[in-house]
Amino acid sequence: MSEEEVKFIPYEAALAIVGNVIEEEHIHEDNRRILTVYDKNGKELCWYDAEEIMAESKPEGKPTQDDMKKAAVEHIMHIIPEWSIEHLMKKE
Repeated sequence: MSEEEVKFIPYEAALAIVGNVIEEEHIHEDNRRILTVYDKNGKELCWYDAEEIMAESKPEGKPTQDDMKKAAVEHIMHIIPEWSIEHLMKKE
């Protein structure tokens, strides 16, 4: 079985779809934090390991906690996978 390359939605689409990114505890692993992405209706889209995202998006200099959170959210907005919004594409 081959792994398919994950495709990401455009940044502009993420801005229109994402309602919130919330740091939460991982439900199955103690002492692990995740960043859960929700759409504007409060439906969970996907989640990321908080430690990994914070390491990938660390701003220059001596950032405040708020600067770090903003940088993490900005990074996430560029890596929302297409599969996470499939429910929005379905007609009911």
